[in-house]
Parts: sequence; structure tokens; C-alpha cells
Amino acid sequence: MPSRLETARLTLRPWSDSDAEGHSALFAERGDGPLPVERSREIIATQLAAASTGIALLPVDRRDTGAFIGYCGLLVGRASLDEPEIAYELFRGAHGHGYATEAASAVLAAASATGRGRIWATVRTWNAPSFRVLEKLGFEHDHASADDRGELVWLTRALPRARRSD
Repeated sequence: MPSRLETARLTLRPWSDSDAEGHSALFAERGDGPLPVERSREIIATQLAAASTGIALLPVDRRDTGAFIGYCGLLVGRASLDEPEIAYELFRGAHGHGYATEAASAVLAAASATGRGRIWATVRTWNAPSFRVLEKLGFEHDHASADDRGELVWLTRALPRARRSD
């Protein structure tokens, strides 16, 4: 997957050290408590290293303002390298504008161009906004499981087969 994607309103790009404060603030907004900026820098370094595999989360910026509004991309997560998981998280102030759907659509198109046939998504049962995004993108319920944080719904989407570009 390319390390830079552009849509009509968004740019998905490689991480930089200057993203650490925004990443930390996004994490804090989850309600999991503050994340030290140094820890955000470590996570960003891990994402930069992962980008060489074509499986990484990319910062999402609004093109009109350049503002960092979250991230979107692919990860192995609970899935696999051949059938990765899509993930996205945006600041609450960016919710309700179609940005998650737009960013995830670009990621799915890029994943399809690599020749991958299927993408997974996992969502907590309480996360109705993520279910709406995934429904718009054509994901379908596959199964449910549970872990120490509760129930997890697994969704999947077949991708059109394209020639591998990597």
C-alpha cells in the first residue's frame, strides 16, 4: 500500500515526529487516560517501521486546513498480513462529516491494488458510528468473539482482485 493517499478532502501520509502531540491528544480523547508524548513518539516510530511492509496506520489531515484529525490504515491486528484489518480513529470533532468513510475508502482501494482479496474489521458492540462506516463500505458481519474487554464483532469485505502493484 502506498505511504501517501489523497482524496477530495483528505491526505493520508507518513507519520512524522511532529505528530506526537496530536497522537497523544487523540489517545487521551478515548478516555483511557493521558498518553505521554514520548510514548506517542515510540508508537509513531513503530508505525514508520511497519510502513515498509505496506501495512500501517497513516495520519489523516484535512486538505483545506492541514489539520491532523486522526488516522486510518491497515494493520495485522487480529487478522493476517494477507488479510489485514482496517482501522481508523478520528477526533470527536471530526465525526459526522464522512471523513472516516472517505479515508477508509481510499485505504480499501489501495489494499485492492496490492492484490489482497479480503479485509477484516473488528468493532466493539457499543461503537455504532464505526458500524455505520463499515456498512457504507460494504463490510458484512462474519462472527463475534469476546476478550477481557467484552464482545467484539468481526466484519469482512471482499476486495475486487487487481494486479499486485508492490
